[in-house]
Amino acid sequence: MKHTEERKSVKRIQVTFTERQWSLIERLRGFMGNEDAEIVRNIVLAWLSEKSILSSTVKEKDLLSGNDREH
Repeated sequence: MKHTEERKSVKRIQVTFTERQWSLIERLRGFMGNEDAEIVRNIVLAWLSEKSILSSTVKEKDLLSGNDREH
């Protein structure tokens, strides 16, 4: 059931890569995923994590909802 609910909230986008960019992405197959979408999604999430955008967003949402995990 949860999987069905998650699929309803999925956002699909179309992106364009140059051949050179795609060649770099292809080199990550098996390491960051097996399917094209999985690889690109994991690259984006890794970048967001590296820039601390993911943790900042989670902390912000927790503070707004009153869930302060540090105390």
